[in-house]
Amino acid sequence: MARRSVLFSPGDKPDLMRKAPETGADTVVFDLEDAVAPGQKATARTAVSDVLTDPSFDPDCEVCVRVNPDLGAAVRDIEAITDGDPRLDSVMAPKVESADDVARIGELIRECGNELPIIAICESASGVLAAEAIAAADRVDAVLFGAEDLSADVGATRTETGEEIAYAREHVVLAAAAADVDAIDTLVTDIGATDRLAEETAVARQLGYDGKIAIHPSQVEVINETFTPDPEDVEWANRVLDAAKAAEAEGRGVFRVDDEMIDAPLIERAEAILDRHRAARKTQ
Repeated sequence: MARRSVLFSPGDKPDLMRKAPETGADTVVFDLEDAVAPGQKATARTAVSDVLTDPSFDPDCEVCVRVNPDLGAAVRDIEAITDGDPRLDSVMAPKVESADDVARIGELIRECGNELPIIAICESASGVLAAEAIAAADRVDAVLFGAEDLSADVGATRTETGEEIAYAREHVVLAAAAADVDAIDTLVTDIGATDRLAEETAVARQLGYDGKIAIHPSQVEVINETFTPDPEDVEWANRVLDAAKAAEAEGRGVFRVDDEMIDAPLIERAEAILDRHRAARKTQ
């Protein structure tokens, strides 16, 4: 499954939730947390449940719900979204600061008769520092880096160049790679800043992230395009793997492709490109 674009949709807006899969996002997240005012939580739970259990709602993408960080609210969220026969693929847990936080959400899901994977958000100083344990926790399928909440937590000033979040951003992607789970990069808050979005997404891809948050449908295409391997890269990867098979048959560990010496790390890079290419094709 590709998670190039992870589009958030307010949980109290049924029309937007139903339209979200039509944007081309790989993952749509119905948000019961920040996008919903405190007085509208109960209404939002009902709205999300109604959409998830509507027989006509059957999108070709991952469907996720972000629950609230407060344990009592999370219980009500999970009970509502797992009731009946929902079209639900995963649960997103915000403000996760330890593997124990993940375990609590997992237990709540299990008590409601489900074994859904969890996408954990590292968005505080404690959460980032514990990212390795969080990413390796049972049922975690992806970790998401939240730069805005992190900046507020540590008192940092957000800048377009992002020096204030550089360490945390790299730490989270390393933790995800060590646990072999997906890493989702933070959002760009300026919906109209298409060039900036493209630049930040390109950097996220270079760092090793698998996808990026979108907060508006207009951001999805830019993100998907950036995280989809270029045809030239796919051709290179195929040539590398073909040559690797021939080299293995001849007992050679190092070989040449396009005047470039190829060894194990570049073979792994070629395999990763083709994996990403195949995952993207499945969602098109």
